[in-house]
Amino acid sequence: MIMGQRLTDDEKMTLKTGAFGAVLMVSNADPGVLALFRESFAASGAMADASGVVKEALTSGPLPKLPRDSALEVESVVLPALRRGVEILTEKVPQDVPVYRAVVLAAADRTARAHDGVSPAEAEVIERIRGVLGADATDR
Repeated sequence: MIMGQRLTDDEKMTLKTGAFGAVLMVSNADPGVLALFRESFAASGAMADASGVVKEALTSGPLPKLPRDSALEVESVVLPALRRGVEILTEKVPQDVPVYRAVVLAAADRTARAHDGVSPAEAEVIERIRGVLGADATDR
């Protein structure tokens, strides 16, 4: 296996779908119009803090097309994308797996905290995201 391989456009979109989708999942857990703007701004800061291949994937190219009809539909796209994103990075740039996990969890956490603190519904969504990413309690 060659370490540090470049990601394809499809692989970058998978990482982006997982990361942006995780933010959408948290935002949908406790919806509100005003909250949506604050949450989006908060999450963008976490994405901008990324580095390496993860930063390139999350900050270049088009935005992912995420379902908007139901929380279940969003989750059915996002959780597999997060799982696959970790697999892609593990195969191609394993040193960036912790970066991806940290960025996604930071974006999810910032989204939840952006409006009136973390609700129980948001905390539950973040724990599901953490589980799919394979992030344990030491990653908090």
